[in-house]
Amino acid sequence: MQYLHKPIIGISCGDLNGIGMEVIIKTFSDNRILEQCTPIIFASNKLVNFYRKGATDNHFNYQVIKDFSKVNHKQINVFNCWEEEVTITPGQLNEVGGRYAVKSLQSAMQALQEGHIQGIVTAPIHKKNVQSESFNYTGHTPYLKAASGAEDVLMILYADNLRVALVTEHIPVKEIASTITKAMIVSKLRLLHQCLQRDFGIDKPKIAVLGLNPHAGDEGLVGNEEETIIKPAIKEAKQQDKLIYGPFSADAFFARHSYQQFDAVLAMYHDQGLIPFKTIAANEGVNFTAGLSFVRTSPDHGTAFDIAGKNIAEPSSFISAVFECVDIINRRNEFDERNRNPLRKITAEVLRNVEDEKIDDSIDR
Repeated sequence: MQYLHKPIIGISCGDLNGIGMEVIIKTFSDNRILEQCTPIIFASNKLVNFYRKGATDNHFNYQVIKDFSKVNHKQINVFNCWEEEVTITPGQLNEVGGRYAVKSLQSAMQALQEGHIQGIVTAPIHKKNVQSESFNYTGHTPYLKAASGAEDVLMILYADNLRVALVTEHIPVKEIASTITKAMIVSKLRLLHQCLQRDFGIDKPKIAVLGLNPHAGDEGLVGNEEETIIKPAIKEAKQQDKLIYGPFSADAFFARHSYQQFDAVLAMYHDQGLIPFKTIAANEGVNFTAGLSFVRTSPDHGTAFDIAGKNIAEPSSFISAVFECVDIINRRNEFDERNRNPLRKITAEVLRNVEDEKIDDSIDR
């Protein structure tokens, strides 16, 4: 399918009773976003209207479609994933909210596989109420990996120039050490390096790797995973001509702002990376899944049932997720085009070498 001017982005609605639909409406109430992309919201007309009525000062106008050939590139499109009456109870964790969140996500995934959309921005789901025999996943990332047939994926959260990736995601803390392997770290570093080049336009990315134990193990005194797993993985990655450094003690690394010297940080587990990230990013973060054949972003917050339906949810992270989805699609297309065209690739390499020589000369002087 050919896209003439701007990407077509799918939006999954998330848990029906969370803040997903509210931040979606607030995001697309600014019609200027239509200059950057064509949005298709996978939900139902009735769900959209339920939350639209509660929004104030919005300019959210849309058309309902059941056929992708009817997409209007100058308007918000809502693809009806279901027609039946659904009870919406903002702020409540129940089976209905989760079941229809899955319907939305699966419908968007099908549209991706059929080539109707180029990327997807996912509103938050709750990991407990989406569970069923047909959806046994701990979140979006493992589902998208399985549905797309990806060999491996990597969760990256970023804001501005701070990028934090995770070796392990949503697993119990007691299982972290036994889960992490050298091969896993090497695979995540490979994905992170490729992503920084293709999706973020960084030719020679510098990556920092955090240790697993306090003080990065203190040379084996406080755990030996750094010596037996992490350092060997870094050594192997370096042999593949990658700029990889570490392992660093996580607390000092963030406290001393050492992350500012790197293009990305690879953390060993969820809270090790996400607590400092969310503290620094202050609600502006975006979640990106590397390793997929398509672009997927999401806000860095959850369903927020405590404020759902009160029209007070802050949409800034979701807005960032939409714009980042568009930007990554464009950067990825540019990267692929440059590598398909030998002349453009050679020219880019020559220019990079010239810049490297200038840097070397300035250091020598």
